Amino acid sequence: MFEYEDKYKSDGYKLIAGIDEAGRGPLAGPVVCAIAIMPLDKDKIIEGVNDSKKLSPKVREILYDKILGTAIAYQIEVVDNKTIDKINILNATKQGMINCINNISITPDIVLIDAVKINSDIVTVPIIKGDEKSYSIACASILAKVYRDRLMQQYDKVYPQYLFAKHKGYGTQKHIELLKKFGKCEIHRDTFIKNFLGDK
Repeated sequence: MFEYEDKYKSDGYKLIAGIDEAGRGPLAGPVVCAIAIMPLDKDKIIEGVNDSKKLSPKVREILYDKILGTAIAYQIEVVDNKTIDKINILNATKQGMINCINNISITPDIVLIDAVKINSDIVTVPIIKGDEKSYSIACASILAKVYRDRLMQQYDKVYPQYLFAKHKGYGTQKHIELLKKFGKCEIHRDTFIKNFLGDK
């Protein structure tokens, strides 16, 4: 988990950030991007950090609070479904990641990114499966995932008929059944649900 951090530290980079997103695939809700600059001293490493998809929701919640309490700096950005429909999910993800870099309180020297290539004045390094290979990216992935899950739980209270708290907007069989039954709501992504509802 520290191969990339160790490499760039030895190259002279001091503030190493990781960026990841949550919510590229769902039929509803935003995509959430997070950046984290974590201290890399051995005594400040958070045990148990891993790719957020490999962790249980309970463990993610615990780690989320630990990351917020340990990070040198972090930023979370939300890009809504309307923007996703307008500029497509890849561009929306890139926009969220660039917003993270632009809005974080401390500017990093280098940014490790999970798979996505973005244009920035700061050195960026896209890493395939970066959330499995980089501690900094894994921390960002946990921030993005937990923040988005909490948002979807809030949306569940507004649109209870879709069970967003359960599936978080992903295209589960149950979600698709409910989508066909009730039609779309304000947070559904029109470009993602065409196959299920046509152009209605």
